Amino acid sequence: MTDNRVDVAPGEPPRESVSEQDIWTDFLIYTVGLSLAAILTVTSFWVANTSLLWAPGVPAGLAVLAIAQMGVHVVFFLHITTGPDSSNNILALAFGLLIAILVCAGSLVIMANLNANMAEPQMMEMLRRL
Repeated sequence: MTDNRVDVAPGEPPRESVSEQDIWTDFLIYTVGLSLAAILTVTSFWVANTSLLWAPGVPAGLAVLAIAQMGVHVVFFLHITTGPDSSNNILALAFGLLIAILVCAGSLVIMANLNANMAEPQMMEMLRRL
């Protein structure tokens, strides 16, 4: 006896078999996700290379576009939903985000400390003479 059930994302209703409609629906979802990701990527490159935007606002614009792209990937490709079956995936995603933030923040603290403790150029010149 074979098992004809289809593996679905957490939070989605289970499917007993695959129909042609399901294949086209999945194709459409992935196509929309790919299109949105490509548009956000091209927009990010445009924002970084244009002079039409206020220069101090460019990093904020890039941060917003990056967050939007992460949201597109989470929804369209990782299929993280608000369903009850998705709680473990949400916790894993939150833990990964925490680790990434800790690594980035720790690196910035270390670099700031190294920068603050660097010798002045005059002191470096004196040390070279020794």
